[in-house]
Amino acid sequence: MSETAGRSDMGIGLALLFGALAVVAAGAMAATVETQVVAAWSFAGAVVAGTLSVAVVHLYGGDR
Repeated sequence: MSETAGRSDMGIGLALLFGALAVVAAGAMAATVETQVVAAWSFAGAVVAGTLSVAVVHLYGGDR
């Protein structure tokens, strides 16, 4: 039996999730160039998802 707990890979998983959401939102932005409002919301989603991706790495990544 181990005396120490193993580290979680939650930071990596969440970073990949938010990174994928940022890519999807950026793709939606590129696909909806004709509609400025939809493209703007897609851009906002991409920026928020990218920011969350970096924040999750800092929060859960720790010092490996």
